[in-house]
Amino acid sequence: MVETGHVTEIRQMTYEPVSDRDRDRDGDGVRSGAGVAVAGTVAVETMTFDRLRDLNDGGTQRADFHVLALVDAGHGSVTVDFLRRLLEERSAVWIAPGAVHRWDDIAGVAGHLVLFMPTAPVTRATRELVASPDLAARWRIPDADRPYVDAALSHLVLETSAAPPPDDMAAELPGILLSALIARLRPPHGEAGPANPTFQLFRSSVEAHFREQHGAAFYARALGYAPRTLSRAVQQATGRTAKAYIVDRIVLEAKRLLAHEGLTAASCARALGFPDASNFSVFFRNATGVRPGAWQATAGGESPVGA
Repeated sequence: MVETGHVTEIRQMTYEPVSDRDRDRDGDGVRSGAGVAVAGTVAVETMTFDRLRDLNDGGTQRADFHVLALVDAGHGSVTVDFLRRLLEERSAVWIAPGAVHRWDDIAGVAGHLVLFMPTAPVTRATRELVASPDLAARWRIPDADRPYVDAALSHLVLETSAAPPPDDMAAELPGILLSALIARLRPPHGEAGPANPTFQLFRSSVEAHFREQHGAAFYARALGYAPRTLSRAVQQATGRTAKAYIVDRIVLEAKRLLAHEGLTAASCARALGFPDASNFSVFFRNATGVRPGAWQATAGGESPVGA
C-alpha cells in the first residue's frame, strides 16, 4: 500500500508491485505492512493499529483496495463515506475500494487491519461477497464466531509476515486464508441480503451504469421487469423506491468526487452524465438541500455517527 498523488488533504491510495516498493527509495527500508507477492503485486497485506498510527496523519484517503479492520480492544472512530463509524472491542469495519475514509481517533485502539486487492479471495462465494456494493461498513463480531475469526486472522498474519514464499503453491496461501477469514466473519449486507435476487440484479446494474443512466425505467427494461415490479422489490429490500436508490447512489459518488477530487460542478456533471453544471447543481441541491460548492466547502467537517 502506497500513497500516490495529493488533492487538498485527501490522498489516493493504491497498490504497487512488491519488487518496486521493497527497493529502498529513501535508504530506510521501511514498508507499510507485511505482504505477499502474487504475480508481481501485493495481493494481501496485514498491519497492526500501532503501525497505522505511525503512518496516519489524520488526512482523508480513497483507496483502490479493500481495508478490513478488526478491533481487539479500545475505542475510537473512522469516517467512511462521510459517516463516522465507531471502533470498539470485537467490532469490524469494512472499507470498500472507492470509499472516502479518514481515521479520526485510533490512539487507544488495538487490533489488525487486512488490506487486499478485490481479486485476492480465491473462492467463488468470497469473491462475490467482496464485490457486493452494499456490505455493512461496521458490525459487531458475535462471541460465538470470535474464536474462529481470531484463528483465521492469526494464521493470515503469520503467512503475510513470513519470508517470500518459495513456490507458487505457498504463494496461494494468503488468498486462501483471506477467504477463510472472510467466510468466518460473514460480513452482513447493509441493505438486502442474498434472499432478494431481484434487488441484487438491480444493485449490480446500477453500479455498472449509474454514471450514464439515471432513470428507473432503463434498469427495468434492461433487467426485463415491469417498472412497478422492480420498484416494489427495491422498496422491500431497502425501504426506498428504485428511483430514490439511484439518486442516493449518484449523490454518494458526487460527494466522493467533490471531496476527493476537488472537482467543480461542471466536472462532476460530465463525470456523472448530466448535460451541464446547472442541471447537476439543481439535482444535488434537491437531493441534499445544499449546492455542490457549499457542500464541498464543509466536506471536511464533523460527520454524523453511523451504525
